[in-house]
Amino acid sequence: MQGGKNAGESMKEKASNIGASAKAGMEKTKATVQEKAERMTTRDPLQKDLATQKKESKVDQAELDKRAARDQNAAAREHNAAAKQGAPYSTTGEHGHTTGFHHGTGGTYS
Repeated sequence: MQGGKNAGESMKEKASNIGASAKAGMEKTKATVQEKAERMTTRDPLQKDLATQKKESKVDQAELDKRAARDQNAAAREHNAAAKQGAPYSTTGEHGHTTGFHHGTGGTYS
């Protein structure tokens, strides 16, 4: 049964990564189309260069967002794997309830 859960989580991670890639692709395409429209509507070389710079910035940001999503998915996978193995640093108990360790509650001790 454990193998089935791991396979399911792996599929969720892959699907999320595919979604992040698709979103990045859409953002890159939108940036390219917007750049072309802006370049067609002006004769000013500075405005054309500005449109290209804006496109490159948006493309770079889309790529960074995609990588961040992939990193987050990988971190979630590692966290879930550690939680299943009973990692000692976890502050959540069975069923996701806290174990009672509270930090910085401001209470006084007598």
